[in-house]
Amino acid sequence: MPETEPHFTSLTKFYTLQLLKDGPRHGYEIMEELGKRIGKKPSPGQIYPLLKKFKRSGLVSQKVILVGDRKKKVYTLTKEGALAATRMMESFSGIVSAILEPKLTKCAHCGCKVYEGGHRENIGGKVMAFCCVHCARTFKEMKSRK
Repeated sequence: MPETEPHFTSLTKFYTLQLLKDGPRHGYEIMEELGKRIGKKPSPGQIYPLLKKFKRSGLVSQKVILVGDRKKKVYTLTKEGALAATRMMESFSGIVSAILEPKLTKCAHCGCKVYEGGHRENIGGKVMAFCCVHCARTFKEMKSRK
């Protein structure tokens, strides 16, 4: 009978690689930090097989250190792992941009993109979008000088 592999979500892989990009960590640290960032702590049954898979794939290296009287396995990204983490970040960034881009407004003064909030003001009978009241004020001052 073939060995079944646990199901790893892309987000779990993504976050785990991103955490390791910040520096070496042991499995429990990874579970704790993932719990803080995504609101749900993954189980050891999710994280340790994933780290083992990353190790087999050459994405992480592992060393055992002594912490007090306990041995802990510390995982570090390899060059290949750092490259994979960067590629995943670029991929997710593209997905997020595609979802958010249609919802963004552009500040009429500075050109920054605003997802939520911002400031709208009626100028010369036209409602215009700004990132903040300061940009709206500067825009009006510049327009009045012309």
